[in-house]
Amino acid sequence: MEVKTSLLDNMIGVGDMVLLEPLSEDSFLENLKKRFDHNEIYTYIGSVVISMNPYRSLPIYSPEKVEEYRNRNFYELSPHIYALADEAYRSLRDQDKDQCILITGESGSGKTEASKLVMSYVAAVCGKGQEVNKVKEQLLQSNPVLEAFGNAKTVRNDNSSRFGKYMDIEFDFKGDPLGGVISNYLLEKSRVVKQPRGERNFHIFYQLLSGASDDTLKKLKLDRDFSKYNYLSLDSAVVNGLDDATSFRTVKNAMQIVGFMEDEIQSVLELVAAVLKLGNIEFKPESRCNDTDESRVRDKNDLKEMCELLGIEQTVLERAFSYRTVEAKLEKVSTTLNVAQAYYARDALAKNLYSRLFSWLVTRINESIKAQTKSRHKVMGVLDIYGFEIFEDNSFEQFIINYCNEKLQQIFIELTLREEQEEYIREGIEWTNIEYFNNAVICDLIENNQNGIMAMLDEECLRPGTVTDETFLDKLNTVCAEHQHFESRLSKNSKFLNDHSLPHSCFRIQHYAGKVLYCVEGFVDKNNDLLYRDLSQAMFKATHSLIKELFPEGNPSKVNLKRPPTAGSQFKSSVGTLMKNLQTKNPNYIRCIKPNDKKAAHIFTASLVCHQVRYLGLMENVRVRRAGYAFRQPYGPCLERYKMLCKRTWPHWRGPAREGVEVLMADLQVPTEEFSYGRSKIFIRNPRTLFFLEERRRQCLQDLATLIQKIYRGWKCRTHFLLLKKSQVVVAAWYRRYAQQKKYQRIKSATTVVQSYARGWQARKLLRELKHQKRCEEAVTTIAAYWHGTQVRREYRKFFRANAGKKIYNFTIQRIMQKYFLGVKSGLPSMSPVDKNWPARPYRFLDAAHAQLRSIFHLWRCKKYRSQFSEERKAVYQEKLEASELFKDKKSLYPSSVSQPFKGDYLEISKNPKYQKLNSCVEEKVLLADVVNKINRANGKGASRILLLTKKNVVLADQKTGQVKASVALPDLISVSVSTQNDGFFALKLKEGSASAVKGDFLLSSEHLIETITKLHHIGSTASDDGGEQLDINISDEFLVQFKQDKVCVKFIQAAPKNGNSASCKRKNNRLLEVSVPAATA
Repeated sequence: MEVKTSLLDNMIGVGDMVLLEPLSEDSFLENLKKRFDHNEIYTYIGSVVISMNPYRSLPIYSPEKVEEYRNRNFYELSPHIYALADEAYRSLRDQDKDQCILITGESGSGKTEASKLVMSYVAAVCGKGQEVNKVKEQLLQSNPVLEAFGNAKTVRNDNSSRFGKYMDIEFDFKGDPLGGVISNYLLEKSRVVKQPRGERNFHIFYQLLSGASDDTLKKLKLDRDFSKYNYLSLDSAVVNGLDDATSFRTVKNAMQIVGFMEDEIQSVLELVAAVLKLGNIEFKPESRCNDTDESRVRDKNDLKEMCELLGIEQTVLERAFSYRTVEAKLEKVSTTLNVAQAYYARDALAKNLYSRLFSWLVTRINESIKAQTKSRHKVMGVLDIYGFEIFEDNSFEQFIINYCNEKLQQIFIELTLREEQEEYIREGIEWTNIEYFNNAVICDLIENNQNGIMAMLDEECLRPGTVTDETFLDKLNTVCAEHQHFESRLSKNSKFLNDHSLPHSCFRIQHYAGKVLYCVEGFVDKNNDLLYRDLSQAMFKATHSLIKELFPEGNPSKVNLKRPPTAGSQFKSSVGTLMKNLQTKNPNYIRCIKPNDKKAAHIFTASLVCHQVRYLGLMENVRVRRAGYAFRQPYGPCLERYKMLCKRTWPHWRGPAREGVEVLMADLQVPTEEFSYGRSKIFIRNPRTLFFLEERRRQCLQDLATLIQKIYRGWKCRTHFLLLKKSQVVVAAWYRRYAQQKKYQRIKSATTVVQSYARGWQARKLLRELKHQKRCEEAVTTIAAYWHGTQVRREYRKFFRANAGKKIYNFTIQRIMQKYFLGVKSGLPSMSPVDKNWPARPYRFLDAAHAQLRSIFHLWRCKKYRSQFSEERKAVYQEKLEASELFKDKKSLYPSSVSQPFKGDYLEISKNPKYQKLNSCVEEKVLLADVVNKINRANGKGASRILLLTKKNVVLADQKTGQVKASVALPDLISVSVSTQNDGFFALKLKEGSASAVKGDFLLSSEHLIETITKLHHIGSTASDDGGEQLDINISDEFLVQFKQDKVCVKFIQAAPKNGNSASCKRKNNRLLEVSVPAATA
């Protein structure tokens, strides 16, 4: 039977903050701390998941954990991010509801990791298949690419996302992923040119310099030293726990998996290198005749290398850094840039180049991971966006980030209330309005098209004349002074005039999460985000494949004099689109909290967590959820959990679950105002009621456990007693059987002894009688034999002569010899000459005859064996015998040649058409044709040659062409020298003064050395029988050879094998040629 579990089982603290009693900020923090100290990093607020960053690995994300939460009710197990991911996925798959998962929190709270966990869970539980797995892998591998280009090390987080990301994952009707679409929001491009102390630039710059190969860096004109680049901060260039080199390889691999081509990856790296080079460009002032300063590039080397990378003419880009062209209708005005303006232009170009590259990467990834089918898709959106930010110095970036969070909080409250209202209506519960803080007034203060802060900022940026941050603040003081959520030093409300905590160049907005002080310095410039048209046009002229695509506005044929939209208006439009998208989906929330600023495990800083709880609006969330009914549960699980509290429902309720719950609540006398009955759920208003039920259940479970223990112990004792009783009966039976067996064995043994004694006496008596009878018969037989012998001898004595003994002896010997020969005949061995078996001799006096017969039989057997040989086979055996006489026990190579037959013509020269020309040059019969290596007299290196041996000549020919290189008459050959070792080298020594000895002796190497020398010696022996000279065979590890005018000593040494197991030859000097022979293995 399946065991039913619940969120309420074995709770550490309170797993759902809605059930927290009493509800206060202190109890809220205390509950989070208690769970965090016990490694419970997830807590619910209804269907919202609070995630605490543990800053260490926990064993709660294994494949087993995925299976544990798969297809389980949201409140069935302890809080986990997998429960929310599973709930969202099942709602999308089974109920056809589009989902979105909103992940918020400040930098370092674990938002990126949370989004990865959600995506990995969905990837694990959805379908399998080659195409599905490819899509899942591409979706997952898009993260490393975006993290490398969009994340950076900050003081709060070593892998902080410096952009907002929203991914729509598209599924088919079965719930299998088809693709996805990624949207990015507000990349922090100012980080490209400047980083705060203790932080560093985007990861990709450090990964490229650390992980790229030397060849790649050379092509990109880069150096590994971080200190050579002005845009890279040095105080935090190396981060503990981050391996930039390994990460670079991971990013390249991820780009390939996502679908980037090699040339696209190279183009991206070239643009990254160009940004680094751009930061090294410095300017110097140069005075002009009209007393104005003009900027000039100080050192043009970095400018040159950057232009080479991007394919831009150096003069065009250099002029764009020195001049600015302003167009108005048909009029163009060119003005010079001073040094400060040139640096501004350089940084603006760097920021725009990197920002547009990042947007191109997102677009390119979308092209690869988008769904290929046109049918309707189910969608799950995952939003990983920056949380509410309150720093010591808050600028334009924090302003629009907090605006985005205000919009998210607004939609969060609206969707939460809508979800609550829909559930109440669905269950038939009366809906009562819930009082809550509506932050729409703050959103209106920021985004109102008439007098909102962003509208006034855009108006100030577009206004002609002198525009500064101060004029923008003056306008705010004029328009927003009466707004209850706006404060400034010069506000018309006099209560702020003495507020010295508010500087003159700042204004303060009271957000839903608290008051934030903004410094207006840089608001106008950052909102303008201007890039001079000259730089855009210079970029468009580049030959680089990617640059033209990134700067389309630089096309001279499509000049647009309209001012580009401001950064604020673009972001406002993007947020509006995002909000519309989120409102069409069912929301799921993950609120991420970081427990401390030290990025260390086991540390819980209450003040920091309290600050995050406030600006995430978690207390407000709990109050909204508790404004109606704090807890709700379907009737079935509720009855299953609490049925033991009522005798009528325990142990089994046979009727409908709702009636069982009604009986249960009536029996427990719970006040009717504390709960309501819905169509499928019971709604409990106050957590105290739920805890009352839990306490009664706990006490009842203890009583039930005691009862079960009592019944079990009684059953166990009775069972034990019955077992002992049964065992005693069995033991007694076995003992009685054993005793009777022993008694029977004793009686049987005694009977056997008596019987044996009686039978022994009878047997001995019979034996004595038989022995007596036998002795009598033997005595009679002996007497008769002696008597008959006496009678015969007396009868035949007259017939015997004096030599009768000799005849008897000869007759006996003759019979023995006859028997011996017949035995030898029947026991003759086989006719094989190698069979050494021979019958044993029966008598010692036959030793000589026995050995003689064995020798005669062996000779006769060998003669019969030889008579079967053909002439060719006789010749082969003759050569084998001759080889044995020449080399046995003299050369190490000989034993391995014994089993190899002498083939002679290894090249089949008469049949092979390749050697037809060479065959026609030789008039006589070829006795040996083989490939040998001729050793070069100068350096000891070998060259392949064909060796032909006839009865009169030794011919050497080129192996490739078949051309005869040398022909030596056999009479000119006086001796052959070989070593004693396991090599194939031999020297042909020629007669001095002969025509063949002009270049000296020949040093050759052959794989068939034994056969070659044997055939030479055999031909030489035949020639000596006809009156010629005998060919000498010299076997020695040192011998002299004549090379032209020099006599060279050839020396054989044993050495470790170098080129396989073959011998190698090397010319040491003019007098020594050394041959290294590998040592023979056993």
